[in-house]
Amino acid sequence: MAEQTSIFKPWASEWLIRAVIFLNLLPSMLVFGLSTASGPGAAGYYGIEPADVQYSMVLFYASLAGFFALERRFFVFIASKEYLIIGTVIQIIASYGCYITRDLHILLGLRFIQGMANCVTTSVCITLVFSRLRSHRAREMGYSLFYGILLCITAITTLLTAPIIDAFDYNALYKWMIFMYVPGAALLVLIMNPVRLNRKFPLYQLDWASYVIYTSALCLLGYILLYGQQYFWWSDERIMAATIGLIMLAIIHVFRQRSLKRPYLSLEVFRYRNYVIGVGLLLVLYVCRGALNITTNYFMTVLGMDPRHLSYILLANIGGVIGGVLYSSRWIVLKRSVRWIWIIGFALLLIFHLWMHVLFATQADAPTFIVPLILQGLGAGMLMAPMIVYAISSVPPHLGSTASATGVLFRFTGFCLSIALINYFQLFSRKVHYNRYLDLVTSLDPFVTERLEGYQKAVTAKGIPADQAVKMANGLLYRSADIQAQIRFSMDYYYLISCLLAVIILLIALLPYLNRTVINLRNNQPAPASY
Repeated sequence: MAEQTSIFKPWASEWLIRAVIFLNLLPSMLVFGLSTASGPGAAGYYGIEPADVQYSMVLFYASLAGFFALERRFFVFIASKEYLIIGTVIQIIASYGCYITRDLHILLGLRFIQGMANCVTTSVCITLVFSRLRSHRAREMGYSLFYGILLCITAITTLLTAPIIDAFDYNALYKWMIFMYVPGAALLVLIMNPVRLNRKFPLYQLDWASYVIYTSALCLLGYILLYGQQYFWWSDERIMAATIGLIMLAIIHVFRQRSLKRPYLSLEVFRYRNYVIGVGLLLVLYVCRGALNITTNYFMTVLGMDPRHLSYILLANIGGVIGGVLYSSRWIVLKRSVRWIWIIGFALLLIFHLWMHVLFATQADAPTFIVPLILQGLGAGMLMAPMIVYAISSVPPHLGSTASATGVLFRFTGFCLSIALINYFQLFSRKVHYNRYLDLVTSLDPFVTERLEGYQKAVTAKGIPADQAVKMANGLLYRSADIQAQIRFSMDYYYLISCLLAVIILLIALLPYLNRTVINLRNNQPAPASY
């Protein structure tokens, strides 16, 4: 209790402290999802391609993942209060830069800086959160809730930003982020004492070389996975050069870590089989989690939902995540077998994908998707925290930090791989179904003639001249073909994900040694500053 009193002013109540920490943590999480709050809005405002919008988020993620191992040295050297101020000021300056610029390269650089600063502010906030938890049970539940919030952050970002996007230009979101940072940071500085949360460690022999090599490799990996399909993979010089650079950096990184006395990221963690299994399943989870974007895209492009109504229906998914997180935290506290909660979680995701495979149609009511979205949230919420703490518990305590940072690598890879898979199947599957649909459309088909006449009458009833009505009717027919291709692509991709989930469930059921690792957060603690 004395430690907690020394961190915060004695007049600050417990609820005030928790509320202020949350006010600081929320914008740090929201800034990650700003790029996806409105992809078309960002592309239109900055005059860039949708892939560039996605890469700005990938670059943010790569910056955070690469800086995490180095950030800990700054965290133990600078007092927490000053460290938080530095991180917040950098975030505000970067957000203002994103607000005033329209140049893609400047935007990407600012998003990279935001990733580093986000790692700083999140690290301080999460450490403060766990300074309020006095029991190990609360600590285990706290990690489950934190990772649950990460699962919900995209939906929460859509919910909070939809009214702003409707009323202002896209860049107003960054001004909104500035105003979100200031109150929480000011209050936290006001109620905190100038104390350290860790013993001060001299800031010398920083391994900047490993940081540059590792982070550059992550940026190239994200570039290849994101732009590969657009540039036809290795037939393009840019993708070929990026691949060669990635391979060279990976080789240099491996040899450098083997030769260092204190490696930036120790490769020893890969000697532990259960750790490899844990991070491997985490990568699969992120691929399956990314498939939810197909459902949200279906809501917007086929059913015609605007961001505000999309955020309302995603509340069902948020509710499912909360329920899954609460259940998984209870499971971890009771130290039950992780195998069964993994099977249940993946089974719920399998049900969601099979159910959505049936529900995809040109017309549907929003309430129809509430239960499937709840099941998807339940499955993801049950899997996230148990997988992370299982992986970290699989290695000795001295490798806990490296295991956490390496786990971020696998989550980053899963995130980028999901985008790459969706881009690949969307291009080829939609093209195949679109061409197949148009091959069946002929002027001799009475159904086609009837459909064109229906379109023409509907357009003419709006006061459009007959000659223009014919052209618009043909355009509506091609639009219908595009929608059908989108639906068929969604069904095909969800079928493939369902097959992957079925295989994963069988593998988990057939691997008996998964139960030999005991989840223990007293020795190892997962990395808080990760997505």
